[in-house]
Amino acid sequence: MSVPHVLLALLAEGPKYGLQLREEFEAGTGEVWPLNVGQVYKTLGRLERDGLVESDGTGQEGPQKRFRITADGSEALAAWLRTPPDLTSPPRDELVMKMLVAARVPGTDAHEVIQAHRLYMVELMQQWTRLKEGEARDDLSLALVVDAELFRLDAVTRWLDAADTRLRRAAAAEAETEQSPPAPAPAPVPRLRRLGARR
Repeated sequence: MSVPHVLLALLAEGPKYGLQLREEFEAGTGEVWPLNVGQVYKTLGRLERDGLVESDGTGQEGPQKRFRITADGSEALAAWLRTPPDLTSPPRDELVMKMLVAARVPGTDAHEVIQAHRLYMVELMQQWTRLKEGEARDDLSLALVVDAELFRLDAVTRWLDAADTRLRRAAAAEAETEQSPPAPAPAPVPRLRRLGARR
């Protein structure tokens, strides 16, 4: 998540104080991404240094300065919103790494490992579904976050199922190769006599 850009989005609604930005950030993300107040002020300091926000000097001194977005900040926010994230390379996903390792470690039942993770994913999906049916009904931000998480967990669960199928097929093919008799040696290829050779 790009905290600077979310803060710019909040400031696009109007000038705000740091504490107000933190509260609105957490409320606007369904309160599932807590934000440290120190991180807010550190980020605001960088944004101000880069000319994307400015403080008006009103209000109390120090961290109680009020901030507003600049024209450059509005342009940076618009560009960020329309720029797709870099998805060209697969992320370094710990679960994918565990499946790769489980497939190689002697004596490890990859199917059992997959089922353990699959069960956990289903439990998480049930928790998010309860949240969707409860608190998320009247909170648009939370509903969007919950939907995204449910779709993500569903995709991970489907990948686990596909990985299980692929690993089972690979194990069956390997077992079949070990049980089949060795292929007979190829018959020797007769040598052709050169044209014009004497008998």
